[in-house]
Amino acid sequence: MEWETVIGLEVHTQLLTKSKLFSAASTEFGALPNSQANLVDLAYPGVLPVLNKEAVRMAVKLGLAIGATVAEHSVFARKNYFYPDLPKGYQISQYELPVVAKGHLDIELDDGTVKRIGITRAHLEEDAGKSLHEGFGAATAVDLNRAGTPLLEIVSEPDLRSAREAVAYLKKLHSLVRYLEICDGNMQEGSFRCDANVSVRPKGSPKFGTRAELKNINSFRFVEKAILHEVQRQIEVIEGGGKVVQETRLYDSDRDETRSMRAKEEANDYRYFPDPDLLPLDIPPAFIAEVRGTLPELPDAKKQRFMGSYGLSAYDAGLLTASRELAAYYEDVVKANGEGKLAANWVMGEFSAALNKDGKEIADSPVSAAMLAGMLKRIHDNTISGKIAKEVFEAMWAGEGDADAIIAKKGLKQITDSGAIEKVIDEVMAANPGQLAEYRSGKDKLFAFFVGQVMKATKGKGNPAQVNELLLKKLKG
Repeated sequence: MEWETVIGLEVHTQLLTKSKLFSAASTEFGALPNSQANLVDLAYPGVLPVLNKEAVRMAVKLGLAIGATVAEHSVFARKNYFYPDLPKGYQISQYELPVVAKGHLDIELDDGTVKRIGITRAHLEEDAGKSLHEGFGAATAVDLNRAGTPLLEIVSEPDLRSAREAVAYLKKLHSLVRYLEICDGNMQEGSFRCDANVSVRPKGSPKFGTRAELKNINSFRFVEKAILHEVQRQIEVIEGGGKVVQETRLYDSDRDETRSMRAKEEANDYRYFPDPDLLPLDIPPAFIAEVRGTLPELPDAKKQRFMGSYGLSAYDAGLLTASRELAAYYEDVVKANGEGKLAANWVMGEFSAALNKDGKEIADSPVSAAMLAGMLKRIHDNTISGKIAKEVFEAMWAGEGDADAIIAKKGLKQITDSGAIEKVIDEVMAANPGQLAEYRSGKDKLFAFFVGQVMKATKGKGNPAQVNELLLKKLKG
């Protein structure tokens, strides 16, 4: 039987507010345990939550960016359950009336086609604390610094049909929240993590299969691997005569397997009811209009502009606009240099490779956009070849100055004097009479050998186009 995979994602996006969703405690990451939890977060009796306006602004921003309806009236509810890291015994969330509903996100598939993924809702809620197990023997400790941190949970429709589609959707959403500057997207610190609801059904069946929820996955690679494993597990269960159980499962990346954590709760189990300490959230149209005016150019629009303005392919424009910071860096290089395609090649090539190798962010790059643009000008005016430029770039990355200073200091200026190049060619031909005879007897592949010898003799500084042109004439005799 042929099976079809059905996936829906619930993405927990930690909002970039300075304080928590309902208290003035700091949200800064990395503080000493329990140093950033106040009376509201600790659920002391008699204290009242106060909604953080900036979190609402960020939720509205996301809603507008995904073409969703921003509710002018939404309600906070209590989601009741008990965990040691949730001292209230309930989580303040939204249920029937979320702040954002019915949006969409377009993703590009491997074959280049675009698929629209529905977004059911995005609701505001507070995060729980964190249980600590290492270093406490058989005991468990609790850190409540994260309790009350504002989250925007973005829930997709079950429109995804493969692990690769799920990763494409997740990457697109990750890029969008960073463009909007509502989340830092740091997956290692848990700022952007997802639950994946996965099921399988006979291909063509209109009925969904029983789903399992894969909990708290915080890497694109692990999301793909976890879904692939879970799909195969469910198919084997069904084909073996068993039934898939609705449950929450943990993905173990070390063993590349999913394991049962607990039976999946239904909404009724949480006994949602409107929080009596919080008034309904009423958002005036003027506030929505104000937020709309702050929206930046979004990734899809920027990609189209890069293709039109700089003559880039859809692939190149997609890579350069995946990150707002990379797109801005690229545009700064182009504005200073004027070479769209050449700049794209260097930003996506040597520059990105150097960042990855050294584990640096663009803000920490030792090569500024102005420095890279300066080097590209020297390629364009034939001062240096593309090959020599790589040496110049490495020197800039090492902190040896800008391109002009390095070219002067290391004597890297390209040789464009035809007479000088012809002299070197004559010397190379004289030093390799055997190869010369073979070439002239029809072994054309030796042309590359002679090019290499000439470039070696000029220490890579011979103008490649001139070397090729003059060498061809000389070899023909």
